[in-house]
Amino acid sequence: MTLRLYNTQTRTVEPLVPLHPPRVGVYGCGPTVYGAAHIGNFRTFLVFDLVHRYLEWRGFQVRFVMNLTDVDDKTIQAAQAAGQTIQEYTEPFVTAFHADAEALGMRPFHAYPRATAYVDEMVDLVRRLLEKGLAYTTEDGSVFFRIAAFSDYGKLSGKDLEAMQQGERVSADEYGKEDPRDFALWKGAKEGDREAGAVWGAPWGEGRPGWHLECSAMGLAEVGETLDLHLGGEDLIFPHHEDELAQSEGATGKPFVRCWLHVKHLRVDGAKMSKSLRNVFTVRELLDEGVEPAALRHQLLSAHYRSELNFTRAGLDASARAVRRVADFRARLREYPVERDGSPAGSLSHLAREARHDFQAAMDDDLNVPEALAALFVFVNRGNASLEGLKGAPIPESHRDLALETLTSLDEVLGFLELVDGEVGPDADLSAWVEERLAARQVAREARDFSEADRIRDELQERGVVLEDSPKGTRWKMRG
Repeated sequence: MTLRLYNTQTRTVEPLVPLHPPRVGVYGCGPTVYGAAHIGNFRTFLVFDLVHRYLEWRGFQVRFVMNLTDVDDKTIQAAQAAGQTIQEYTEPFVTAFHADAEALGMRPFHAYPRATAYVDEMVDLVRRLLEKGLAYTTEDGSVFFRIAAFSDYGKLSGKDLEAMQQGERVSADEYGKEDPRDFALWKGAKEGDREAGAVWGAPWGEGRPGWHLECSAMGLAEVGETLDLHLGGEDLIFPHHEDELAQSEGATGKPFVRCWLHVKHLRVDGAKMSKSLRNVFTVRELLDEGVEPAALRHQLLSAHYRSELNFTRAGLDASARAVRRVADFRARLREYPVERDGSPAGSLSHLAREARHDFQAAMDDDLNVPEALAALFVFVNRGNASLEGLKGAPIPESHRDLALETLTSLDEVLGFLELVDGEVGPDADLSAWVEERLAARQVAREARDFSEADRIRDELQERGVVLEDSPKGTRWKMRG
């Protein structure tokens, strides 16, 4: 099987063919850290994590870089309003982003370049574009990319260069340009920029980099002149990624990206996220409400990345139940009686192999997570049915181990059980009370006082405790 991905530029699903296999160089457009990232942002970032995990699962040697944009118009304006420099203003949001990413089980990427640390590389990139006639300076010390000189402009987004209108891509206060469609590579310094500590020197005048330039410089510096994969939200296709492509290929003369992958938006209760609708949630807000991290990760990954995902409270509850079903199956396998030398019993090993095959086939098909999850839950449901049919009869240890290894392997990509294992369980007082009640129930059962045993079970259930009796004893968990 071959991993195939939808390439935004070619508009086809095609095999991933790295420039230097088995190495894969990946760049993802990360957050602009002028505020807390919301769950719509994290829908995209969790797809990044999924790509990272799956590439490694498939045996690629991955270098994955995600930038942090810590200087742009909004960041400067927010820092000014707070009476801080951009460094002072953005640092808490950088810290919060990393905390949220860890809370949702995102594996660390190889680098998190910040734009302010790559200004020298940006200045050099602008210099190369000026030397090739692909850029020009204006009286205020700004530098603009000359779109008319780059014949391939529009090949990513499909935009018609001649049909582009003034105001579609540029703000009204940018004057002195040869063509209203040209975009800023470097913005001449203004007083507000100086107040926020967002001014750097350059041969053509003091100023600061344009947003599009930042990602090109960081991608070229951290990954290379040609990226195997470039990821981002669908809102970045134009103008951000189109401009990245133009300035990068204009400077290097080489293809900038072999495959562009873009993630669809997230909606909340069927509506676009909006502060006016009060439906913009951060990860921290939801976790502080008591939402389980594994459930939130499950819901944000549950739809195909090229389909809109509708976030709902009912969906969160369903995700919590789904994750718990997998965790319960794993716990059941761990406790199920086994024998070292016995004839094969049931179909557990066959189900495990089938689950891995179907999971990989789904993921290789443009990261089809819904089908991959279906493969996992078919395994869980049929595995439970297989164990039920055995009525406690032991199974070969190798079959049990293969089933557990399969769950672990699939979770290397999905990351749900990792979070379940890290979640805080019931408090110590509740746990002690439950264990005391279970001991009393066992005494009642041994004395054949089944009415008392049932009364204790009901008492536990009223506190949200679910019991599962097995040949090896009674397991308990909290009801979601």
